[in-house]
Amino acid sequence: MHRFAPKAEDQPALHVAIIMDGNGRWATGRGLPRTVGHRKGIDAVQRTIDAAIELGVGHLTLFGFSTENWRRPILEVGELMKLLRFFLREKLRTLHEKGVRLRFIGDRDRLAPDIVDLLAESEALTRGNTRLNLTVALSYGARQEITEAARRVARDVAAGTLAPEAVDERLFASRLFTADLPDPDLIIRTSGEQRISNFLLWQAAYAELVFIDTLWPDFGHADLEAALAEFRRRERRYGAVGAQ
Repeated sequence: MHRFAPKAEDQPALHVAIIMDGNGRWATGRGLPRTVGHRKGIDAVQRTIDAAIELGVGHLTLFGFSTENWRRPILEVGELMKLLRFFLREKLRTLHEKGVRLRFIGDRDRLAPDIVDLLAESEALTRGNTRLNLTVALSYGARQEITEAARRVARDVAAGTLAPEAVDERLFASRLFTADLPDPDLIIRTSGEQRISNFLLWQAAYAELVFIDTLWPDFGHADLEAALAEFRRRERRYGAVGAQ
């Protein structure tokens, strides 16, 4: 039995976001092509989804592919897109049966039409599921997201449908990709790097950050459990003075 399985009635469901880093280093460290690391990373995604369900996580957001990743070699990008197709076609039914709701955030205009169709199909099929809310950031960059939200607000103000005085944090957040999602409570980054790399910049304002040395293909239940334990040891003050 797993020791760290919080019951829903004991505490609110958490939103955990993960920057999945280290696939390439995992592979090159073993003398293998980087693409092998990406394939192993898919196995880690499945383990992490299962662990999140077992550990009572309510929302899980995974940074799958950034706007900057488009600058990688074309063959590597092609392999990542092929793995995305595989995941959606082969794992969707299982995720649905487990009660996982799928969402995707990011710029879909740069994705191939068949992938866009797969994203829409996945979201439609799983829309009613409530056991785990899984959000995957694809072709995503937080600066791009914030810039686009600012454009939407500016257009409404220019059109006269929104008064400048009405623009506040709540309204601005409603124009982001994550408008219907809670802000992350915990952001984990694997591979030992200690930065958030243009990921959920607005939403991460009060998130706790945990950086671990494990490379993403090796990530699993024990790593997620340890990160959650570290999170629960921290006192979240949101700018206020904590207990003396």
